[in-house]
Amino acid sequence: MTAPSSPAAPSPAPAPGHHPRPPGGAVRAWLAGARLKTLPVTLAPIAVGTAVAVPHGLPDGRRTALTLVFALGFVLGTNFLNDYSDGIRGTDDHRLGPARLVGSGRASPRQVLRHGLTLYGVAVAAAVVMAVTVSWWLLGLAAVCALGGWFYTGGSRPYGYRSLGDVSIFVYHGVIAVCATVFIQVGRLPLLALAAGVPMGLLACALLTTNNLRDIPTDTEAGKITVAVRLGEGRTRIYYALLVASAFASAAALAAARPWALLVLGAAPVAVRPLRRVLGGARGRDLIPALEHTCWLLLAFGALLTTGLVL
Repeated sequence: MTAPSSPAAPSPAPAPGHHPRPPGGAVRAWLAGARLKTLPVTLAPIAVGTAVAVPHGLPDGRRTALTLVFALGFVLGTNFLNDYSDGIRGTDDHRLGPARLVGSGRASPRQVLRHGLTLYGVAVAAAVVMAVTVSWWLLGLAAVCALGGWFYTGGSRPYGYRSLGDVSIFVYHGVIAVCATVFIQVGRLPLLALAAGVPMGLLACALLTTNNLRDIPTDTEAGKITVAVRLGEGRTRIYYALLVASAFASAAALAAARPWALLVLGAAPVAVRPLRRVLGGARGRDLIPALEHTCWLLLAFGALLTTGLVL
């Protein structure tokens, strides 16, 4: 999941097709391309799903490991495929956020595509093992994840360019992530799993919104019509606050089934810093800390909700 420096003379804009290389070595560039700082959006819902499954029996360590391989394979693979698709379209040519592999020229499109597909292969392998030991329905889930990840920014009509990214993030990183984790552990889907997926999906959308708020100018220029582009800067800031507030409200509602779920309210102080920055009018690179702090919020929120659901 940068204090502003003193004003300096503006540097000339890079020429079209020019991709400045990011600082650091090749390994560091590939790690940055994997977007490891955003892993809380993957790990937190898996933890919450595991907690939902606890009353039905102690979590199976082997199934937990396979769930992590499955999820990380698709998430990291999608990050690289997103880098590839945006890079060849030119969307990342003038990014305000961290440089991407293709857009910066650090790696070729073919290399990035190969890494993404390799990670997808690892995820599918985990799905096959789980299909044999848990349910063949998990192969269908693997297909849904692969198609959803690729067409987010890939193909001729990527849905991430048509204001559907928020819906996708809510479904995949909220509802599906929690529900699939529970199903893999216990072989069925209690209603609590669906309810627990809602707050995780809302916070995942909040994380995406900080990124899209920062990128409104460049996304507009590139023809990437995100929800933030449609709403405009002012309403996107309100949208972010509503997502965060709704996540806490929906998580607190879980107390009707598991009273200790109210522990999640202890994460509220972690929400103060990103909310102040977003609602305070930060723009461009000044929103990068808001992205990082929202990742921390996801981590704290997920940890406390997991603890509450277990208790």
